[in-house]
Amino acid sequence: MPSATQASTTASGYPYKLAPLPYDYGALEPYIDAETMKLHHDKHHQAYVDNLNKALEKYPDLQKKSPEQLLRDLKQIPEDTRAAVRGNGGGHVNHTMFWEIMKPKGGGEPAGPIAAAIRTNFGSFDAFKTQFNEAGTRRFGSGWVWLVSNPGGKLEIVSTANQDSPITDGKYPILGNDVWEHAYYLKYQNRRADYLSAWWNTLNWDEINRRFQKASTGL
Repeated sequence: MPSATQASTTASGYPYKLAPLPYDYGALEPYIDAETMKLHHDKHHQAYVDNLNKALEKYPDLQKKSPEQLLRDLKQIPEDTRAAVRGNGGGHVNHTMFWEIMKPKGGGEPAGPIAAAIRTNFGSFDAFKTQFNEAGTRRFGSGWVWLVSNPGGKLEIVSTANQDSPITDGKYPILGNDVWEHAYYLKYQNRRADYLSAWWNTLNWDEINRRFQKASTGL
């Protein structure tokens, strides 16, 4: 069972490793069920890590980079392994963030700098949630919906296909929700909108504020 206190971080050294969840599998009940968390973390995320390591086996120079650096410099990746790095590196980075921005007994109204930024950019938290959920519902097939910071610092809601990361487009993901079916189908079946609505009850606003402040400093 993963430790409830050990924080999940993206490893920068090759071979990349899957960190434990920062809470127990069932800690996000009733919004995300324990069986989904086991499969999502232990099987799906682990597969992205394993496949990323395999994609870089014959590229020792690339092994020195963090997964985020690989995604940021994707055009510099050799063509024969670029698609594998894009999909599996994205899957690793996206999911690492995903576990960290949720917590037991989370949710509620945001506070701190991110709350003010949401009001400035979207008018209100409720308006932001509505736009975010609509973007997630409209994403055809597998993908993610994000709140990102653009290079100029403006916040924007975007969605990406498959495991594509906003990092590749020069945008910093502050929070994001996984709308692949494996993220919700055991509990919600085809009701993606219900999953999107319930997910707000899991959010870790302290971590989201940390990510927002990191984006603000240009790191």
